[in-house]
Amino acid sequence: MGINAFTKTGNTVVFTAAATAPTPVQVINTTIGGNQYRIINAGTSVVFLGYGTTAAEATAASANVTTSGSAFPLLAGTDEILTFVPNAYFTGTSTANATIYITPGDGV
Repeated sequence: MGINAFTKTGNTVVFTAAATAPTPVQVINTTIGGNQYRIINAGTSVVFLGYGTTAAEATAASANVTTSGSAFPLLAGTDEILTFVPNAYFTGTSTANATIYITPGDGV
């Protein structure tokens, strides 16, 4: 069994992470149970990515991590394929504005 390249299964969404998290965006996957996302931090600073099954969960999870927290840190200029819940909501905080692109799909 081989490793499959990442296959897009929905529309790409974009938001700008800032000191205050913007309104969360939902990333809809067109496949049942799809839960992988290609996430690109096109900014020059770390983004603390908040995610969840609701917009409120994503916002609560996006707080800057100082000692412990549920945000996922995305290094500046990274391109990651990560697994979260299907049709997740995302937002993020950052010390400088950073554009985040998220595409649902399957593969690596």
